[in-house]
Amino acid sequence: MSKTRIRTVLRRYHIWLGWLVGVPLLFWTLSGVVMVWKPIDEVRGSALLAPAAPFTLSATPVVPDFGGRRLTALAIEPRAAGPRWVAQFAGGGSMLADPATGALLPDLTPADAVREFTARYRGTARIVSTQVIDAARPPLDLRRKGPAFAITMSDGAHFFVAADSGAVIATRTRFWRFYDWMWGLHIMDLGSRENTHNPWIVGFGLLTLLTTVLALVLLPLTGKRRRRP
Repeated sequence: MSKTRIRTVLRRYHIWLGWLVGVPLLFWTLSGVVMVWKPIDEVRGSALLAPAAPFTLSATPVVPDFGGRRLTALAIEPRAAGPRWVAQFAGGGSMLADPATGALLPDLTPADAVREFTARYRGTARIVSTQVIDAARPPLDLRRKGPAFAITMSDGAHFFVAADSGAVIATRTRFWRFYDWMWGLHIMDLGSRENTHNPWIVGFGLLTLLTTVLALVLLPLTGKRRRRP
């Protein structure tokens, strides 16, 4: 096969591959620009929650009895009503206990969740609603199973408070939700937005690589042809 014929065939494949990968390249570029548009701390709403307040214990804490359940972590942490034992169990789940008596505490109520949140919130928006989250079917914004409450703010932000540990487990600003959608578009996984190794992105990544290699091969061939008298 002559060089002219090889160049023609390669150019044809390059053009068709270029049309094929043009759309995902546009999506990758657009989503990439959106994701760097704002500082990541602003996207995450890091300034909306104050650090947990320091605390002191007036007496030696009483270690609670968890009935033989296997623990993965046990620590005393500050909560709106005072210091609390926070136990994390093997297999998932948490529980609060009173360090003064060792008594196990029930899961938070919606009012308790609001108190935990407002104790740390330092924004200016007001609470619009508090919703109980299905422990087995959390919303895509949370991506974490377990009992929780979603607190919706007037500025469009959402905060999630774990019902079993009382911790504010997620902050979702209005821009974060758009950012998260763009992240799903970037990795071509709008379902879970977590699978960075799905067939779509791997396949289009390989096609884009092939298109780039063809362009690098065609560049010197095209240059030589243009220099001919």
